[in-house]
Amino acid sequence: MNEAPAFRAEPQSPTSDACAVPKALVWDAPVRIFHWLMAFCFAGAYLTAESERWRLLHVTLGYTMIGLVAFRILWGLIGTRPARFKNFLRGPSAVKRYLQSILSRRPEHHVGHNPAGAWAIVGLLALTLMVGATGWAAYNSVGGESLEGAHELLANTMLALVGLHIAGVVVSSWIHRENLVGTMISGRKSAEPGSGIRTAHYSVAGLMIAAVLAFWILQWQSAPATGGANSRDHSFSHVKHGDQDKDD
Repeated sequence: MNEAPAFRAEPQSPTSDACAVPKALVWDAPVRIFHWLMAFCFAGAYLTAESERWRLLHVTLGYTMIGLVAFRILWGLIGTRPARFKNFLRGPSAVKRYLQSILSRRPEHHVGHNPAGAWAIVGLLALTLMVGATGWAAYNSVGGESLEGAHELLANTMLALVGLHIAGVVVSSWIHRENLVGTMISGRKSAEPGSGIRTAHYSVAGLMIAAVLAFWILQWQSAPATGGANSRDHSFSHVKHGDQDKDD
Protein backbone atom coordinates (compact mmCIF):
# COMPACT_ATOMS: atom_id res chain seq x y z
CA MET A 1 0.00 0.00 0.00
CA ASN A 2 1.23 3.45 -0.87
CA GLU A 3 0.80 5.16 2.47
CA ALA A 4 2.76 6.77 5.26
CA PRO A 5 4.66 4.07 7.18
CA ALA A 6 4.52 6.01 10.41
CA PHE A 7 0.84 5.39 11.13
CA ARG A 8 0.28 4.27 14.71
CA ALA A 9 -2.93 3.02 16.23
CA GLU A 10 -1.83 3.91 19.75
CA PRO A 11 -3.69 6.79 21.45
CA GLN A 12 -2.26 10.24 21.64
CA SER A 13 -1.73 11.92 24.96
CA PRO A 14 -4.95 12.22 26.99
CA THR A 15 -4.20 15.89 27.50
CA SER A 16 -3.82 16.68 23.82
CA ASP A 17 -6.36 18.99 22.21
CA ALA A 18 -7.67 17.46 18.98
CA CYS A 19 -8.49 20.91 17.64
CA ALA A 20 -4.86 21.98 17.94
CA VAL A 21 -3.54 19.02 15.96
CA PRO A 22 -3.27 19.33 12.16
CA LYS A 23 -5.65 17.21 10.11
CA ALA A 24 -4.46 14.31 8.01
CA LEU A 25 -6.15 11.84 5.68
CA VAL A 26 -7.07 8.89 7.91
CA TRP A 27 -10.13 7.23 6.38
CA ASP A 28 -9.68 6.03 2.82
CA ALA A 29 -12.49 6.25 0.27
CA PRO A 30 -13.48 2.54 0.47
CA VAL A 31 -14.03 2.81 4.24
CA ARG A 32 -16.12 5.97 3.83
CA ILE A 33 -18.21 4.58 0.97
CA PHE A 34 -18.73 1.36 2.89
CA HIS A 35 -19.91 3.31 5.94
CA TRP A 36 -22.51 5.38 4.11
CA LEU A 37 -23.72 2.54 1.90
CA MET A 38 -24.24 0.40 5.01
CA ALA A 39 -26.17 3.19 6.71
CA PHE A 40 -28.36 3.69 3.63
CA CYS A 41 -28.99 -0.02 3.10
CA PHE A 42 -29.83 -0.73 6.74
CA ALA A 43 -32.24 2.20 6.96
CA GLY A 44 -33.91 1.20 3.71
CA ALA A 45 -34.11 -2.49 4.59
CA TYR A 46 -35.54 -1.81 8.04
CA LEU A 47 -38.15 0.66 6.77
CA THR A 48 -39.34 -1.73 4.04
CA ALA A 49 -39.40 -4.88 6.19
CA GLU A 50 -43.16 -4.74 6.76
CA SER A 51 -44.14 -4.01 3.18
CA GLU A 52 -45.12 -6.70 0.69
CA ARG A 53 -44.92 -4.12 -2.08
CA TRP A 54 -41.30 -3.25 -1.31
CA ARG A 55 -40.12 -6.76 -0.48
CA LEU A 56 -37.73 -6.95 -3.45
CA LEU A 57 -36.11 -3.70 -2.33
CA HIS A 58 -35.84 -5.05 1.22
CA VAL A 59 -34.17 -8.25 0.02
CA THR A 60 -31.87 -6.39 -2.37
CA LEU A 61 -30.64 -4.04 0.33
CA GLY A 62 -30.15 -6.93 2.74
CA TYR A 63 -28.04 -8.88 0.27
CA THR A 64 -26.10 -5.71 -0.50
CA MET A 65 -25.21 -5.39 3.17
CA ILE A 66 -23.85 -8.94 3.23
CA GLY A 67 -21.66 -8.15 0.23
CA LEU A 68 -20.46 -4.93 1.85
CA VAL A 69 -19.50 -6.75 5.04
CA ALA A 70 -17.58 -9.33 3.00
CA PHE A 71 -15.66 -6.48 1.39
CA ARG A 72 -15.03 -4.80 4.75
CA ILE A 73 -13.61 -8.00 6.21
CA LEU A 74 -11.25 -8.29 3.23
CA TRP A 75 -10.31 -4.61 3.45
CA GLY A 76 -9.75 -5.05 7.18
CA LEU A 77 -7.00 -7.52 6.29
CA ILE A 78 -5.33 -5.90 3.28
CA GLY A 79 -6.51 -2.28 3.33
CA THR A 80 -4.87 0.88 4.63
CA ARG A 81 -3.44 0.77 8.14
CA PRO A 82 -6.30 2.66 9.88
CA ALA A 83 -8.77 0.24 8.28
CA ARG A 84 -7.03 -2.98 9.35
CA PHE A 85 -8.52 -4.86 12.27
CA LYS A 86 -5.12 -5.56 13.79
CA ASN A 87 -4.49 -1.82 14.09
CA PHE A 88 -7.67 -0.83 15.93
CA LEU A 89 -8.98 -3.87 17.81
CA ARG A 90 -7.79 -3.81 21.42
CA GLY A 91 -8.40 -5.98 24.47
CA PRO A 92 -10.68 -5.33 27.47
CA SER A 93 -7.99 -3.38 29.34
CA ALA A 94 -7.71 -0.84 26.50
CA VAL A 95 -11.49 -0.47 26.36
CA LYS A 96 -11.62 0.03 30.14
CA ARG A 97 -8.80 2.58 30.04
CA TYR A 98 -10.50 4.52 27.27
CA LEU A 99 -13.87 4.61 29.07
CA GLN A 100 -12.13 5.71 32.28
CA SER A 101 -10.42 8.52 30.38
CA ILE A 102 -13.84 9.65 29.13
CA LEU A 103 -15.28 9.65 32.65
CA SER A 104 -12.27 11.56 33.99
CA ARG A 105 -12.73 14.18 31.26
CA ARG A 106 -9.19 13.51 30.01
CA PRO A 107 -10.14 11.47 26.94
CA GLU A 108 -7.58 9.54 24.97
CA HIS A 109 -7.49 10.70 21.37
CA HIS A 110 -7.09 7.93 18.81
CA VAL A 111 -6.12 8.55 15.21
CA GLY A 112 -8.41 5.74 14.09
CA HIS A 113 -11.23 3.99 15.91
CA ASN A 114 -11.21 4.23 19.68
CA PRO A 115 -11.18 0.85 21.52
CA ALA A 116 -14.86 0.98 22.49
CA GLY A 117 -16.06 2.08 19.06
CA ALA A 118 -13.93 -0.58 17.39
CA TRP A 119 -15.80 -3.40 19.11
CA ALA A 120 -19.14 -1.77 18.35
CA ILE A 121 -18.17 -1.87 14.68
CA VAL A 122 -17.25 -5.55 14.91
CA GLY A 123 -20.59 -6.20 16.57
CA LEU A 124 -22.42 -4.45 13.74
CA LEU A 125 -20.54 -6.48 11.14
CA ALA A 126 -21.37 -9.73 12.93
CA LEU A 127 -25.02 -8.78 13.38
CA THR A 128 -25.29 -7.88 9.71
CA LEU A 129 -24.17 -11.37 8.73
CA MET A 130 -26.60 -12.98 11.18
CA VAL A 131 -29.49 -10.79 10.03
CA GLY A 132 -28.64 -11.55 6.43
CA ALA A 133 -28.37 -15.30 7.02
CA THR A 134 -31.71 -15.54 8.83
CA GLY A 135 -33.31 -13.27 6.24
CA TRP A 136 -32.06 -15.49 3.43
CA ALA A 137 -33.38 -18.56 5.23
CA ALA A 138 -36.80 -16.99 5.76
CA TYR A 139 -36.96 -15.76 2.16
CA ASN A 140 -36.18 -19.26 0.90
CA SER A 141 -38.54 -21.05 3.31
CA VAL A 142 -35.74 -22.61 5.34
CA GLY A 143 -36.15 -23.05 9.08
CA GLY A 144 -39.78 -22.05 9.42
CA GLU A 145 -41.15 -19.45 11.80
CA SER A 146 -38.31 -19.83 14.29
CA LEU A 147 -35.84 -18.25 11.87
CA GLU A 148 -38.37 -15.59 10.92
CA GLY A 149 -38.55 -14.62 14.58
CA ALA A 150 -34.77 -14.72 14.89
CA HIS A 151 -34.47 -12.44 11.85
CA GLU A 152 -36.79 -9.90 13.43
CA LEU A 153 -35.05 -10.08 16.82
CA LEU A 154 -31.59 -9.68 15.29
CA ALA A 155 -32.73 -6.76 13.15
CA ASN A 156 -34.11 -4.96 16.20
CA THR A 157 -30.92 -5.74 18.14
CA MET A 158 -28.91 -4.25 15.29
CA LEU A 159 -31.11 -1.16 15.35
CA ALA A 160 -30.36 -0.74 19.06
CA LEU A 161 -26.62 -1.11 18.45
CA VAL A 162 -26.79 1.42 15.63
CA GLY A 163 -28.46 3.81 18.06
CA LEU A 164 -25.66 3.29 20.58
CA HIS A 165 -23.11 3.82 17.83
CA ILE A 166 -24.71 7.12 16.84
CA ALA A 167 -24.87 8.21 20.48
CA GLY A 168 -21.20 7.32 20.87
CA VAL A 169 -20.29 9.40 17.82
CA VAL A 170 -22.20 12.39 19.19
CA VAL A 171 -20.60 12.10 22.64
CA SER A 172 -17.11 11.55 21.22
CA SER A 173 -17.49 14.52 18.87
CA TRP A 174 -18.42 16.71 21.83
CA ILE A 175 -15.71 15.41 24.16
CA HIS A 176 -12.93 15.55 21.58
CA ARG A 177 -14.27 18.76 20.02
CA GLU A 178 -14.07 17.12 16.61
CA ASN A 179 -16.80 16.51 14.05
CA LEU A 180 -16.57 12.75 13.58
CA VAL A 181 -19.41 12.72 11.06
CA GLY A 182 -17.45 15.22 8.99
CA THR A 183 -14.35 13.04 9.17
CA MET A 184 -16.27 10.13 7.69
CA ILE A 185 -17.18 12.40 4.78
CA SER A 186 -13.84 14.08 4.14
CA GLY A 187 -11.64 11.31 5.49
CA ARG A 188 -9.53 13.87 7.33
CA LYS A 189 -9.07 13.78 11.08
CA SER A 190 -6.87 15.39 13.72
CA ALA A 191 -3.57 13.51 13.66
CA GLU A 192 0.08 14.11 14.26
CA PRO A 193 2.25 14.64 11.16
CA GLY A 194 3.02 11.35 9.47
CA SER A 195 0.09 9.53 11.10
CA GLY A 196 -2.18 9.59 8.09
CA ILE A 197 -2.27 7.79 4.77
CA ARG A 198 -1.03 9.06 1.42
CA THR A 199 -3.77 7.86 -0.89
CA ALA A 200 -7.54 7.51 -0.56
CA HIS A 201 -7.78 4.56 -2.98
CA TYR A 202 -10.61 6.08 -4.99
CA SER A 203 -10.24 3.35 -7.61
CA VAL A 204 -11.19 0.68 -5.05
CA ALA A 205 -14.15 2.78 -3.91
CA GLY A 206 -15.23 3.17 -7.53
CA LEU A 207 -15.11 -0.57 -8.08
CA MET A 208 -17.21 -1.08 -4.94
CA ILE A 209 -19.86 1.36 -6.14
CA ALA A 210 -19.87 -0.23 -9.60
CA ALA A 211 -20.34 -3.71 -8.08
CA VAL A 212 -23.23 -2.53 -5.91
CA LEU A 213 -24.95 -0.79 -8.83
CA ALA A 214 -24.48 -3.84 -11.06
CA PHE A 215 -26.04 -6.06 -8.40
CA TRP A 216 -29.00 -3.70 -8.01
CA ILE A 217 -29.56 -3.65 -11.78
CA LEU A 218 -29.52 -7.44 -11.92
CA GLN A 219 -31.98 -7.62 -9.04
CA TRP A 220 -34.41 -5.20 -10.60
CA GLN A 221 -34.20 -6.92 -13.97
CA SER A 222 -35.60 -10.00 -12.24
CA ALA A 223 -38.33 -7.99 -10.48
CA PRO A 224 -41.24 -9.31 -12.60
CA ALA A 225 -40.30 -12.87 -11.67
CA THR A 226 -39.48 -12.37 -7.98
CA GLY A 227 -41.66 -9.42 -7.09
CA GLY A 228 -44.88 -10.38 -8.82
CA ALA A 229 -47.95 -12.28 -7.80
CA ASN A 230 -46.13 -15.62 -7.55
CA SER A 231 -43.92 -14.31 -4.75
CA ARG A 232 -46.82 -13.31 -2.58
CA ASP A 233 -47.10 -16.85 -1.28
CA HIS A 234 -43.52 -16.74 -0.09
CA SER A 235 -42.98 -17.20 3.62
CA PHE A 236 -40.71 -14.18 3.75
CA SER A 237 -43.80 -11.99 3.54
CA HIS A 238 -44.35 -12.83 7.21
CA VAL A 239 -40.98 -11.46 8.33
CA LYS A 240 -41.77 -8.07 9.79
CA HIS A 241 -41.20 -5.85 12.81
CA GLY A 242 -44.69 -5.81 14.17
CA ASP A 243 -47.95 -7.76 14.20
CA GLN A 244 -48.69 -7.68 10.50
CA ASP A 245 -50.86 -10.80 10.46
CA LYS A 246 -53.78 -8.54 11.32
CA ASP A 247 -53.36 -6.87 7.94
CA ASP A 248 -53.84 -10.14 6.01
